[in-house]
Amino acid sequence: MTTMPWKKLFLFCSGLAAGTAVCMKWLEAGFLTDNGKFTILGLELFYSREKVTGVLHSLTPEGLLVLRFHLGFDFAFMAGVYPGLAALCMIAAGKAGSPLLKRLLYLLALLQLPAWVADGLENYYLLGWLASPAIDSTDFAVYHGIVILKWVIALLALLMAAPVACRRKKRQQPG
Repeated sequence: MTTMPWKKLFLFCSGLAAGTAVCMKWLEAGFLTDNGKFTILGLELFYSREKVTGVLHSLTPEGLLVLRFHLGFDFAFMAGVYPGLAALCMIAAGKAGSPLLKRLLYLLALLQLPAWVADGLENYYLLGWLASPAIDSTDFAVYHGIVILKWVIALLALLMAAPVACRRKKRQQPG
Protein backbone atom coordinates (compact mmCIF):
# COMPACT_ATOMS: atom_id res chain seq x y z
CA MET A 1 0.00 0.00 0.00
CA THR A 2 1.41 3.36 -1.00
CA THR A 3 1.17 6.17 1.53
CA MET A 4 1.46 9.00 -1.02
CA PRO A 5 -2.30 9.80 -1.30
CA TRP A 6 -2.57 9.66 2.49
CA LYS A 7 0.40 12.02 2.86
CA LYS A 8 -1.15 14.50 0.43
CA LEU A 9 -4.48 14.35 2.28
CA PHE A 10 -2.69 14.73 5.61
CA LEU A 11 -0.78 17.81 4.40
CA PHE A 12 -3.89 19.43 2.94
CA CYS A 13 -5.89 18.76 6.11
CA SER A 14 -3.05 20.01 8.29
CA GLY A 15 -3.05 23.29 6.39
CA LEU A 16 -6.82 23.64 6.69
CA ALA A 17 -6.73 22.85 10.40
CA ALA A 18 -3.82 25.22 11.05
CA GLY A 19 -5.43 28.07 9.13
CA THR A 20 -8.76 27.78 10.87
CA ALA A 21 -7.06 27.28 14.26
CA VAL A 22 -5.28 30.62 13.81
CA CYS A 23 -8.61 32.28 13.03
CA MET A 24 -10.27 30.71 16.06
CA LYS A 25 -7.39 31.68 18.34
CA TRP A 26 -7.59 35.26 17.08
CA LEU A 27 -11.34 35.33 17.80
CA GLU A 28 -10.89 34.15 21.39
CA ALA A 29 -9.93 37.69 22.46
CA GLY A 30 -13.60 38.58 21.91
CA PHE A 31 -15.01 35.91 24.25
CA LEU A 32 -16.60 38.46 26.56
CA THR A 33 -19.45 38.32 29.04
CA ASP A 34 -20.77 40.96 31.38
CA ASN A 35 -18.61 39.25 34.05
CA GLY A 36 -15.38 38.90 32.08
CA LYS A 37 -13.93 36.36 29.69
CA PHE A 38 -14.63 32.68 29.03
CA THR A 39 -12.92 29.89 27.12
CA ILE A 40 -14.06 27.28 24.61
CA LEU A 41 -12.38 24.52 26.62
CA GLY A 42 -14.30 25.76 29.63
CA LEU A 43 -17.57 25.48 27.72
CA GLU A 44 -16.58 22.05 26.39
CA LEU A 45 -15.06 20.36 29.42
CA PHE A 46 -14.54 22.35 32.56
CA TYR A 47 -17.57 24.55 33.30
CA SER A 48 -20.59 23.24 35.19
CA ARG A 49 -24.05 23.44 33.64
CA GLU A 50 -24.75 26.49 35.79
CA LYS A 51 -21.53 28.18 34.66
CA VAL A 52 -22.24 27.47 30.95
CA THR A 53 -25.78 28.82 31.39
CA GLY A 54 -24.38 31.89 33.14
CA VAL A 55 -21.84 32.50 30.37
CA LEU A 56 -24.46 32.17 27.64
CA HIS A 57 -26.91 34.44 29.49
CA SER A 58 -24.29 37.14 30.06
CA LEU A 59 -22.64 37.28 26.63
CA THR A 60 -22.05 40.78 25.39
CA PRO A 61 -23.34 41.43 21.85
CA GLU A 62 -19.73 41.24 20.66
CA GLY A 63 -19.15 38.03 22.63
CA LEU A 64 -22.24 36.44 21.07
CA LEU A 65 -21.15 37.38 17.55
CA VAL A 66 -17.58 36.20 18.13
CA LEU A 67 -18.72 32.87 19.59
CA ARG A 68 -20.97 32.28 16.55
CA PHE A 69 -18.08 33.06 14.19
CA HIS A 70 -15.80 30.80 16.23
CA LEU A 71 -18.24 27.90 15.96
CA GLY A 72 -18.48 28.51 12.21
CA PHE A 73 -14.71 28.33 11.86
CA ASP A 74 -14.77 25.22 14.04
CA PHE A 75 -16.86 23.42 11.41
CA ALA A 76 -14.12 24.16 8.86
CA PHE A 77 -11.48 23.13 11.41
CA MET A 78 -13.23 19.77 11.79
CA ALA A 79 -12.97 19.24 8.03
CA GLY A 80 -9.21 19.43 8.46
CA VAL A 81 -8.70 17.65 11.76
CA TYR A 82 -10.69 14.44 11.44
CA PRO A 83 -9.78 13.49 7.85
CA GLY A 84 -6.21 14.55 8.72
CA LEU A 85 -6.14 12.23 11.73
CA ALA A 86 -7.61 9.43 9.63
CA ALA A 87 -4.87 9.98 7.03
CA LEU A 88 -2.22 10.00 9.76
CA CYS A 89 -3.57 6.67 11.04
CA MET A 90 -3.42 5.24 7.51
CA ILE A 91 0.16 6.45 7.06
CA ALA A 92 1.07 4.85 10.39
CA ALA A 93 -0.74 1.63 9.49
CA GLY A 94 1.44 1.41 6.39
CA LYS A 95 4.53 1.54 8.62
CA ALA A 96 3.26 -0.64 11.45
CA GLY A 97 5.14 -3.88 11.89
CA SER A 98 2.59 -5.61 14.07
CA PRO A 99 -0.68 -6.83 12.49
CA LEU A 100 -2.49 -5.93 15.72
CA LEU A 101 -1.15 -2.37 15.64
CA LYS A 102 -2.06 -2.10 11.96
CA ARG A 103 -5.68 -3.16 12.73
CA LEU A 104 -5.87 -0.74 15.66
CA LEU A 105 -4.70 2.13 13.43
CA TYR A 106 -7.28 1.19 10.77
CA LEU A 107 -9.95 1.21 13.47
CA LEU A 108 -8.79 4.60 14.76
CA ALA A 109 -8.90 5.94 11.19
CA LEU A 110 -12.51 4.77 10.88
CA LEU A 111 -13.43 6.20 14.28
CA GLN A 112 -12.59 9.71 13.07
CA LEU A 113 -15.99 9.80 11.37
CA PRO A 114 -17.97 9.36 14.63
CA ALA A 115 -15.58 11.80 16.32
CA TRP A 116 -16.32 14.34 13.58
CA VAL A 117 -20.07 13.77 14.00
CA ALA A 118 -19.70 14.18 17.78
CA ASP A 119 -17.82 17.48 17.30
CA GLY A 120 -20.55 18.71 14.97
CA LEU A 121 -23.22 17.74 17.51
CA GLU A 122 -21.27 19.59 20.19
CA ASN A 123 -21.40 22.77 18.09
CA TYR A 124 -25.11 22.29 17.39
CA TYR A 125 -25.77 22.03 21.12
CA LEU A 126 -23.85 25.26 21.72
CA LEU A 127 -25.58 27.06 18.84
CA GLY A 128 -28.95 25.90 20.17
CA TRP A 129 -28.11 27.09 23.63
CA LEU A 130 -27.08 30.47 22.22
CA ALA A 131 -30.63 30.85 20.91
CA SER A 132 -32.16 29.61 24.17
CA PRO A 133 -29.68 29.41 27.08
CA ALA A 134 -31.91 27.23 29.29
CA ILE A 135 -29.85 24.05 29.54
CA ASP A 136 -31.53 20.85 30.68
CA SER A 137 -29.37 18.65 32.93
CA THR A 138 -29.95 15.59 30.69
CA ASP A 139 -28.96 17.56 27.59
CA PHE A 140 -25.87 18.79 29.40
CA ALA A 141 -24.88 15.24 30.38
CA VAL A 142 -25.32 14.06 26.77
CA TYR A 143 -23.34 17.08 25.57
CA HIS A 144 -20.46 16.27 27.94
CA GLY A 145 -20.50 12.62 26.85
CA ILE A 146 -20.27 13.70 23.21
CA VAL A 147 -17.40 16.08 23.97
CA ILE A 148 -15.46 13.46 25.92
CA LEU A 149 -16.01 10.86 23.18
CA LYS A 150 -14.67 13.26 20.54
CA TRP A 151 -11.58 14.13 22.58
CA VAL A 152 -10.78 10.51 23.49
CA ILE A 153 -11.03 9.27 19.89
CA ALA A 154 -9.03 12.18 18.44
CA LEU A 155 -6.28 12.16 21.08
CA LEU A 156 -5.96 8.38 21.00
CA ALA A 157 -5.55 8.50 17.21
CA LEU A 158 -2.94 11.25 17.45
CA LEU A 159 -0.98 9.59 20.26
CA MET A 160 -1.04 6.15 18.63
CA ALA A 161 -0.42 7.19 15.02
CA ALA A 162 2.07 10.06 15.25
CA PRO A 163 5.03 8.08 16.67
CA VAL A 164 4.51 5.25 14.18
CA ALA A 165 4.01 7.61 11.23
CA CYS A 166 7.23 9.45 12.07
CA ARG A 167 9.32 6.26 11.98
CA ARG A 168 11.20 5.32 8.88
CA LYS A 169 9.98 2.10 7.37
CA LYS A 170 12.61 -0.60 7.66
CA ARG A 171 14.11 -1.67 4.39
CA GLN A 172 13.57 -5.31 3.61
CA GLN A 173 16.77 -7.33 3.51
CA PRO A 174 17.35 -9.25 0.29
CA GLY A 175 17.55 -12.95 0.55
